Amino acid sequence: MKATFMYGAGDVRVEQVPDPALQRPTDAIVRVVLSCVCGSDLHPYRGMPATGTGVPMGHEFLGVVEETGGDVTTVRKGDFVISPFAVQDNTCVFCREGFQTSCVHGGWYGAGGVGGAQAEAIRVPQADGTLVTAPVSEDSDLLPSLPTLSDVYLTGYHAAHMGKVSQRTTVTVIGDGAVGLSAVLAAKQLGAERIILMGRHVSRTDLGREFGATDVVAERGDEGIARVLELTRGEGTHVVLEAVGLMPAYEMAYGVVRPGGVISRVGVPQYEAAPIGFGSLFGKNATLTGGPAPVRAYIEQALPDVLAGRITPGRVFDQTVDLDHVADGYQAMDSRKALKVLVTP
Repeated sequence: MKATFMYGAGDVRVEQVPDPALQRPTDAIVRVVLSCVCGSDLHPYRGMPATGTGVPMGHEFLGVVEETGGDVTTVRKGDFVISPFAVQDNTCVFCREGFQTSCVHGGWYGAGGVGGAQAEAIRVPQADGTLVTAPVSEDSDLLPSLPTLSDVYLTGYHAAHMGKVSQRTTVTVIGDGAVGLSAVLAAKQLGAERIILMGRHVSRTDLGREFGATDVVAERGDEGIARVLELTRGEGTHVVLEAVGLMPAYEMAYGVVRPGGVISRVGVPQYEAAPIGFGSLFGKNATLTGGPAPVRAYIEQALPDVLAGRITPGRVFDQTVDLDHVADGYQAMDSRKALKVLVTP
């Protein structure tokens, strides 16, 4: 079968590899129907050192179950399934508390001997705890929105959830990528009436307005902070959803958060050390939260809204490539010619 590998910055290749096979009785083999290029895939695309061994790529996908191990009971051959971007048993102590990305028996696609989802098929460990069936066909009009339940929309939702967004909170979203726009949509779903989107790409911020943003701030850095403070009478917002992962975004986050407020980060941090002292978090009594989204905790709650058309998070996809041209999808997202790319087998 064909599968995607990254060999270094800017070096994405599609190669022929053996078909996946069951390794444990808890595995399933899934034929991929749709996968995606994630914004987090761009971090290694921009900075991964060259290697002679390619890294399997892709962690967001929909597919059809082709085969199951003997211990798998919740899915069967022929089921149309959504997979979270992480593997989990959904029964361990952390899963039961709603943090499936910390599952003691979990893992990640593209690591630990598990292939990537930008491929024709994939082995799914812990299939019972990972895969969620969806009552749709492979040619459903809903398919562009369903992949967002694998990662991007529910990562935005996780940011809003951890930030405790409600009707009583004002919200700033930092980042006009697919996760940032998804965070806008999620904040609106949770009742926020004032949502300030910090982004400078008009086609994206226009979609953000349609998703629920009431204000757009194109300025960055100190100018961006000043503009948000101006819009909020110098107070800042109760919640800041940071969907970028770079230090300037974090600095803007603690610059615009209201005293007593919450910064919720879901952009994968590209740093370890960060300010937390009096001039950033401590002096404001601000809370810092967020992390890898346990989307398995949210899929079954969000799926009915997608099936009924109450939300259309798939509008973040603006380009589709086939697997042979997946490298073009990476390039399009890296150059900002595309917001988020769907990949067909």
